[in-house]
Amino acid sequence: MNPIIRRCLLSVAGLAAAGSAVAGPAAAHAAPVKGKGDRSADFEYQAQPNFFYCGPASTRIALSAEGKDVSQDELAAKLGTTENGTDSAIDITRVLNEYTGGKYKTTEIRDDVATREQVERLRADIRAAVDADRPVVANILGGARDVDGVEHSYPGHYLTVVEYKDDGNTVLIADPARPDEPTYWMDVTELANWIAGRGYSS
Repeated sequence: MNPIIRRCLLSVAGLAAAGSAVAGPAAAHAAPVKGKGDRSADFEYQAQPNFFYCGPASTRIALSAEGKDVSQDELAAKLGTTENGTDSAIDITRVLNEYTGGKYKTTEIRDDVATREQVERLRADIRAAVDADRPVVANILGGARDVDGVEHSYPGHYLTVVEYKDDGNTVLIADPARPDEPTYWMDVTELANWIAGRGYSS
């Protein structure tokens, strides 16, 4: 199996622990340039309504930066999302490109642990995408710690990278499974290792 073909799937217990994610009112986030080395995309957060819609929800967050108001159900249909999740970052890229005119590409991190070169590529891709007001959608697996030391763990998940600071060394995650804590900061190396074995759309 191609390593990039992985599904998004939260257990029911995991979804409950994540705050019983229910799509509620969207929260808009403005995106001024904050200063040298800091940049955020303009996006609108929306939680996933069930345990298997992380792909559609993350894609919707990314598209909101372009002013696209697309329902998660519409995106799920285009992504082929089922109760088993969304198959691949390749599908995310395909659907993002359908709405953005081909602005996205898929990048794999094939290794179990990201190499230095893969971390640097992720950092550069996030910077280029966010500078263009184009959030990155990442397919992750397992656990990772944010900058506050909080562990985030999923048996397969999609989330959106919407901001960076410190020249891309630290990135802001918009996590559709966490309406109680919709965004959190993470070291880019930690994120690269969270993506390892999977891929991202930028």
